Amino acid sequence: MATPSFPQHPSSTFYEVVIIGGATSGSAIAWFLVSNPDFKGKVLVVEKDPSLAYSATLASNNCMRQQFATEINVKIAQYAAEFVKDFRKNLKCEDGDGIPDISIRNFGYLYLADTSEFAAVLEKDQKLQANCGSGTKIMSADEIASKYPFLALDDIKAGSLNTFDEGAFDALGMVHSLRKRAQQLGVDYINNQVVGMARVGNKITSVTLKTGESISVGNVVNAAGTRAAEVSRLAGIDLPIEARRRYTYIFSVDEPLSQDLPLTIDPTGVHMRSYGKKDYLVGCPPIGPDVAVNPDDFSYAEDVWNLKMLPVLKKRVPQFSTAKVTHSWMGHYEFNTFDHNAIIGPHNGVSNLLFCVGFSGHGSQQAPACGRGVAELITYGEFRTLDLSALGYGRIARNEPLMERAVI
Repeated sequence: MATPSFPQHPSSTFYEVVIIGGATSGSAIAWFLVSNPDFKGKVLVVEKDPSLAYSATLASNNCMRQQFATEINVKIAQYAAEFVKDFRKNLKCEDGDGIPDISIRNFGYLYLADTSEFAAVLEKDQKLQANCGSGTKIMSADEIASKYPFLALDDIKAGSLNTFDEGAFDALGMVHSLRKRAQQLGVDYINNQVVGMARVGNKITSVTLKTGESISVGNVVNAAGTRAAEVSRLAGIDLPIEARRRYTYIFSVDEPLSQDLPLTIDPTGVHMRSYGKKDYLVGCPPIGPDVAVNPDDFSYAEDVWNLKMLPVLKKRVPQFSTAKVTHSWMGHYEFNTFDHNAIIGPHNGVSNLLFCVGFSGHGSQQAPACGRGVAELITYGEFRTLDLSALGYGRIARNEPLMERAVI
């Protein structure tokens, strides 16, 4: 899909909603706003990188899962699957509008436990997921080996597997389609940057663009991804969000596996899955300390392929002993250091500044539900579909984390 070309300057001096960040979350919010006849007003999306070349979206591993440790994240994931499976219908598309359909490649997620303690954690999470209607099952090592005979499981106690609405989807295609539909319905996108916010009392009254314009606002939404903390500081607010390195490599092997490899989370923290028809994807966090980095730093700080990934691949899947790298990338999580969960909704002291940030690696799959939720807050002052209040900023102010353990 061609890189969109956005104008640099806004067409108006007032917008009911200014969204800072035009990747998946920002575009989802924009679309859910303007597709709702109850919303009245103009929407502006400010995006400094229309190509998304330096966004977390482009470096996404394009996956979705329901295997989370918190109920709200399971429900968010279930809506993501619903949204993607009926993508054109949910975007209210018409014939000839150029919006492609998107589907889920349901190879599933497989968590492996090499200790009794972690097996017990998986069992606890499975019960929560099952109560939400998820299809996760706990399996013994023998049961896993029977289903996936190419896995070496001598050190594994148990695992959890779900192959229903878990797998890969076209996350980049989704964001381009959300953008296109939002623009078709009147949203203004500009290639610019918000560099200042004017605050009077408990409200943001205007934002200043890098090109010098001042725009009066009804609401401001911070959907700036890895730059969310930087944007919030413009309003004098600190957010516990950092850019964290995540490495992804694509590789081929001499003899491909006989079936899809589910996204398998090894106890070492390395994850691997099928990619395309015959290739495979492997990813992991850094070898050393998982520390904050500059969002503009896309350098490879370590030889993770030889030092971390390849040894795990060879051990867990002997057929991967011939693995050869075809390409790779280093991207960032917008990591919420407070509790690894998204921050959704208004700041408790600045009523018209809303957040849709901090997804900690889950942004593409959580954008539909969270974008819809933020749009509902702006339109109605409350959540109308899925109640996301557990993810509100208030938990940070109260120092009450809602910890999400299941972060890959």
